[in-house]
Amino acid sequence: MKTFRERLTSDEPILYDGGFGTQLFARGIELANSALANELHPTAIADIHATYIRAGAEVIGTNTFVVSPLHLQMAGQDKSDARRLTRLAVQHAKNAVEQTESDQVYIAGSVGPSPGAIEADSGDTTFGIANAEVWEAHRLVIHTLAEEGVHFLCLETMFSAKEAAIAVNIASETGLPIAVNLTYKWTKNRRTGEVIYRTDWGHSPKDLLHILGDDSLLDAVDIIGINCGAETRRAEHTGMPYAITGTQQLLAALNEMHIRDKRVMAYPNAGMPQLDENMNTVYAQTPDEMAGYIPTLIETGAYLIGGCCGTTPAHLKAFRERIDNRHKAKNGNGNTHL
Repeated sequence: MKTFRERLTSDEPILYDGGFGTQLFARGIELANSALANELHPTAIADIHATYIRAGAEVIGTNTFVVSPLHLQMAGQDKSDARRLTRLAVQHAKNAVEQTESDQVYIAGSVGPSPGAIEADSGDTTFGIANAEVWEAHRLVIHTLAEEGVHFLCLETMFSAKEAAIAVNIASETGLPIAVNLTYKWTKNRRTGEVIYRTDWGHSPKDLLHILGDDSLLDAVDIIGINCGAETRRAEHTGMPYAITGTQQLLAALNEMHIRDKRVMAYPNAGMPQLDENMNTVYAQTPDEMAGYIPTLIETGAYLIGGCCGTTPAHLKAFRERIDNRHKAKNGNGNTHL
């Protein structure tokens, strides 16, 4: 099996997995913190990973998005459990790879944002989590993921480019490949009418690049992208349309700064969340609908492609078919060499 960095040199897109929390909910598992499932529901965790692998995912992300001591404390749990739960998460991912007898699947160590504003953005610790606590929490999770043998680190759903820079700084200590993904919302320049994607803290893709550059961290990053997407009123800026527009804006920022050595990642929600007749949350974009955008997303410049909240193994299977069909058409034969 190639190293993950070697895999990144191939021209063929990489298929990431889909939503994890929604798959726990689908199995009737609802916890104060989803990382607790690593201990309480180990079979379900491995099964979710295995289902995504069978659907065609080449990368699976560990169930560690909210495993940090800060998140556990917020959920009334013991902060000291973070290391053990992280180790269990990686083991479940490895078990799924063995269970499916897959020799071409990579494991991404998922690193989510802190549970609230941080001092670097809020300007104080009255409203923000102290920077020192943020550093400590990310260091524990990131280094534990690395010690347990993940293939790369995936910093995701980051609302703050400043927190993303903190996490990248720590991740760079491991020597592992790093992906950093922010989650954006629609904003509009009132003077020019230009649509600009920004995080809740007002950070655009260009802002992220400048902050990483100012901290001399750009060279440590292999992949830059977008995920999630929290719009609730603008369907044209959710799901796959969000991924395409966000990828366009990210690539424009990369080109403007003459940065040519980064792969681009995009894994959006399955459209807008809605309530069905039983008051359960469902997502608007079907597998076929999302998959229909895959060729455009690839042509736009996305390289690692997957799904976030609401995407399912059925979505990933449809994505896989579109990617494989594109490969066959491009090469004029029925063989795929991913």
